[in-house]
Amino acid sequence: MATWKGKSRGTLLGFKIYVQIIKKTGLYSAYFVLLFVAAYFIFFSFTSTKSTYYLFRKRLGYSPINSALHVYRSYFTFGRIQLDRIAITSGLKHKFTFEFDGIEHINALLKQKKGGILLTAHIGNFNLAKHFFEEKHSEATVNLVVTDFEHRQIRNYLESVTGKSEVRIIVLKEDLSHVFKMKEALANNELLVFAADRYLKHSKTYKAEFLGETVNFPQGPFKLAARNKIPVLFVHLMREKNFHYHFYARPYIPKEFKASEILKAYLEDLEKMVKKYPHQWYNYYDYWNDFS
Repeated sequence: MATWKGKSRGTLLGFKIYVQIIKKTGLYSAYFVLLFVAAYFIFFSFTSTKSTYYLFRKRLGYSPINSALHVYRSYFTFGRIQLDRIAITSGLKHKFTFEFDGIEHINALLKQKKGGILLTAHIGNFNLAKHFFEEKHSEATVNLVVTDFEHRQIRNYLESVTGKSEVRIIVLKEDLSHVFKMKEALANNELLVFAADRYLKHSKTYKAEFLGETVNFPQGPFKLAARNKIPVLFVHLMREKNFHYHFYARPYIPKEFKASEILKAYLEDLEKMVKKYPHQWYNYYDYWNDFS
């Protein structure tokens, strides 16, 4: 996997425009505009188009024509999920339905009083998970561990429109101050959420097979869980038809509490999600280092 640069797609101006469209003309109007925006990215975002085509053609085995069509659908789905986030947090939550699959595993995790590690990926719309915890687990404190902090402008703007999220942020820093914050959170029976499908330059990594190709993954989340025997859940929040979101929570059941075994189980779960929801996995760069 090529090293992720720490930057994700999206601009402050784009978010401002969509917020105004949703407020003045509604969500369907925003979806309509998105039809043209998705087409724009096909032609003017060459690297991400190429990498997404590679996912469908080489890793998922789609035909050339289907792969090209699904690249467009991937862009459109990504945009629609961002619009859903704005809509739900702006008072339109009643338009959506939520399915909670595996709630008993979160209950069991919290009862152990060891804290917990939730492993997700850049897939679906986990940014909306705060609504799940507010509704079903208001007592749970959720900490999102992030490296992608260049979007402070966008996040601050969205908070000015939608209100501050109850999900806390722990930023990975060079001075390792985040380590103490994570230990404190676990000691307080709080939850740490990692999107464990990317790593940054200078990170220690493991090599593992994912969708038939060897890829590097960050060691940190898996080592943290294994060394301290912290309960682990694999979690995803996926968009389905008719404004419906499906929250998945699956437990890691250890044979041996080893980092490599947790990684293996995580990737098995993630492969199922990518194959079931192929348009909702958003790594728009040379993930497999295939054409650098």
